[in-house]
Amino acid sequence: MPSSNTTTTSPADSTSRRLLEKPLAPDRVISGPGQLVSATLINTVAAADITAAVQGHDKMPSALPVYAVTSYRLTYVTQDGYGNDIVASGLVSVPVKEPGSPSPVLSYQHATIFKDAQAPSNNVVPAEPTVILASLGFIVQAADYVGFGASKAGQHPYLLSAPTAAAVTDLLTAARTWRHNASVIDNGQLFLVGYSEGGYATMAAHRALQATNSSHLRQLVSSIPGAGPYHVGVTLDMQLQRVRDENVLIAGLISPGFLRYLGSKVRNEVRRLIMRLVVPDDADVTFQSTFLDNFLADDTSAIERDSNVHDWKPEAPVRMFHGRDDQTVPYAASTRTLQAMQARGAGTTVTLTDCVATPASHLGCVAPYFSHALAQMAPWVRDL
Repeated sequence: MPSSNTTTTSPADSTSRRLLEKPLAPDRVISGPGQLVSATLINTVAAADITAAVQGHDKMPSALPVYAVTSYRLTYVTQDGYGNDIVASGLVSVPVKEPGSPSPVLSYQHATIFKDAQAPSNNVVPAEPTVILASLGFIVQAADYVGFGASKAGQHPYLLSAPTAAAVTDLLTAARTWRHNASVIDNGQLFLVGYSEGGYATMAAHRALQATNSSHLRQLVSSIPGAGPYHVGVTLDMQLQRVRDENVLIAGLISPGFLRYLGSKVRNEVRRLIMRLVVPDDADVTFQSTFLDNFLADDTSAIERDSNVHDWKPEAPVRMFHGRDDQTVPYAASTRTLQAMQARGAGTTVTLTDCVATPASHLGCVAPYFSHALAQMAPWVRDL
């Protein structure tokens, strides 16, 4: 049964104090990536506050909050875009249930953001998807990603598959240690969800769990990525076409497959214009440009090695979602992924559902994506 409503506040109850004061001393110490460094209580949000937020919500209008939610900021060791260990941060939001009640784990990967204040552990308010999803009964985990939160001094490894996946999978490990220390019980189920860059991070994390035969893979029920640039080459081809459409003077000089022949002056201008499409001028975080440098060098092998996450055979179900009118991440990124996975024998393990919003644009399909994700989890999920 849901707990009684509490107010949005800092530490106020004995359980929260106990979780804060419990030492970070797991029975099996993990050193390096996945190591839990610290855990800090953020707040508890009342179920009534979450319900009020959902009623005016443009992303998750169909959610029906049940529980109050207590959230914590974890710091943990992962790797940056250059392969170095770095202390990053993430959010864990826990539904306030009766003591001893188990919950499924939902790893939520957020879409592209440009302000550190928007990172999950810096933005724990009733209207955020992390809090809303936890109010439904999930233990929700959300990496801030490298370049945000505790790792703000570093560069965000945008569309680089290995550090993107590591931020997610290392948080899974650190959060498991924290749950053990804090006596927070999961039910053995894990779901991966995310939209846009979060869809990419979801796909990258799923692939990494399978490639490393991670212990988390045994708990993975399904991943549900939405509108992600899984095929980064196809995505950047579309961005390049936007630059061509908007800049007549250089349109005749640039086309996919011939970028390596550009003079330095034109190359730098194309780089600046594409980067401007990706990162606004008022961003207060730094994006690593390796993904774009590989593209401008026409280095398809580097793009495949460093960025693409579309060509592999998943063992656990993948339930993609995308809109045909998407002008931010091309629909072809999903269709090419479906084709590649089925060519490897994935069959119905992988599906692609079209967004039916009008228009089926990138932002217009956010709310339908969350409805899709909840519907996909419904037949499998337990203990909500």
